[in-house]
Amino acid sequence: MKPATGDTPLRVGRAGPRGVLFAMCLSLVLVVASVSALNLALPDLAVDLDASNSSLTWIADGYTVALAALVLPLGALGDLFGRRRMLILGNLVFGAAALCAAFADSTTHLIVWRVLMGVGAAMIMPGTLATITSVFPADKKDRGVATWSGFAAAGAIIGMLVAGALLEQWTWKSIFVVSAATSLVCALAALFLAPETRSSRPEPFDRGGSLTTALMVGTLVYGIIEGSDRGWTRPETLIAFGVSALALAGYIALGLRNRHPILDPRLFLLRGFRAGTIAITTQFMAVFGFFFVGLQFLQLVLGYSPLRSAVALVPVAAVVLPASQITPRLVQRLGYKAVLPAGLLCLAGGMFWLTLLDADSGYSAFLVALVVAGAGIGLIGSAGTSSIVDALGPDRQGVASAMNDTAREVGSAVGIAIMGSVFSSRYRSALPDTLRQLPAEAAETVRHSAAGGLEVASRLGERGLGLADGVRDAFMGGFTGAMSVVAVILAVAAVACLVFAPARPRSSAGPEEGTLKGEDAAADPVQDTPERRVST
Repeated sequence: MKPATGDTPLRVGRAGPRGVLFAMCLSLVLVVASVSALNLALPDLAVDLDASNSSLTWIADGYTVALAALVLPLGALGDLFGRRRMLILGNLVFGAAALCAAFADSTTHLIVWRVLMGVGAAMIMPGTLATITSVFPADKKDRGVATWSGFAAAGAIIGMLVAGALLEQWTWKSIFVVSAATSLVCALAALFLAPETRSSRPEPFDRGGSLTTALMVGTLVYGIIEGSDRGWTRPETLIAFGVSALALAGYIALGLRNRHPILDPRLFLLRGFRAGTIAITTQFMAVFGFFFVGLQFLQLVLGYSPLRSAVALVPVAAVVLPASQITPRLVQRLGYKAVLPAGLLCLAGGMFWLTLLDADSGYSAFLVALVVAGAGIGLIGSAGTSSIVDALGPDRQGVASAMNDTAREVGSAVGIAIMGSVFSSRYRSALPDTLRQLPAEAAETVRHSAAGGLEVASRLGERGLGLADGVRDAFMGGFTGAMSVVAVILAVAAVACLVFAPARPRSSAGPEEGTLKGEDAAADPVQDTPERRVST
């Protein structure tokens, strides 16, 4: 099958667009589920591998950092050599790394294999949305995007449900074995159901832009995690933030000079592109940061099993999917300027509600936050993605897909890093003074993680009851602190979207590109140079 280009009509086989949607959403769910699924196993990893809070954050974030840092350059290579080809190769890399991770016997080895899984995921992710927007006709594209957005959010819950069921019978290693097998199924689905698509106008690969964007994301997350663990004024922390800032400046400078940048920085002057990027980034920052600490709340404070913890989060998916489906109609009637801030405020409200919980709060109070947050996630995911897609028009769906993916993964990585760091810092500072009475090794285990602290308390019998209560109270101090920080970030993002978001979608108000005036006219990137990341 020849790759689809601007001059080649797409052939999607007997399954048609629905088959393509199934294949792309299957790979999407695999990528997203792998961000969240391992969160259920964090308490077991803390005990089994003697992992500290910082190590747990890297186990969760190593995958996401690699995905966020490489999704743009690997997406660009997919545009050049074929998105389906890159997606299938990515599934094979992902599966091989997952299988190796199942045999990891130390936190260092596990982090390395998680990073390689992230590389495979970065090869998979960009082609999923770009292929959908290429295949679906214009009058059905919004519905395809909404379905993709719904599964992007619900995929996290699906991953946790599967992981919870596996952990009921086997160890955390089973999660990686099943992930490896699923990646093979995803590769076969893409091979038989999806057409090959690529850029209709191949352009030079932007090495400078690829290097600076990857360096910017990686060093930023490293600085956040290590700053919390080692100290914010330590040389390595300051160097990491300095390198990230220099990489950002380099990306902007190179992007403005390059005729074929991997992501033209002037695109951020487009109102819809800017607002959608802000909304998607902060949404995923909140969601995956919440999963990182929220699942530990269910397991360590409420005492739920891994499977019961996953089931407890199902109400999020039950709200997200229908909310995603009705969002295109809401956007048509109310506009992005109303829908995006409303979604962000709903999510902020859910996070703020969680700050009111304590160690004695039950699931019903937790459920209220899930329902409110789920409504916000459904609104933001669909409207934010459509805002980015609409801002660029039909000839630039490749860059729209890449930016959407990058915003999600950068948000996920930074969210886990920020909330994990705030949680870890507040947890350690809130531990009871009676910790000094323990042997040095036991006390260090308690400081490492709440799961380790409860394990120590369980070995002390009745003498450990007070320690267990102290560990749970310290956990809640970290939990509520993390939720407070993310609620404030979401509220600020809501105000930003109220200011920046366009009033109406492109289909109602006309394309943001081509008929730009004022600020946006200056933002239209080099109109005589077609964007490298075009899909058809």
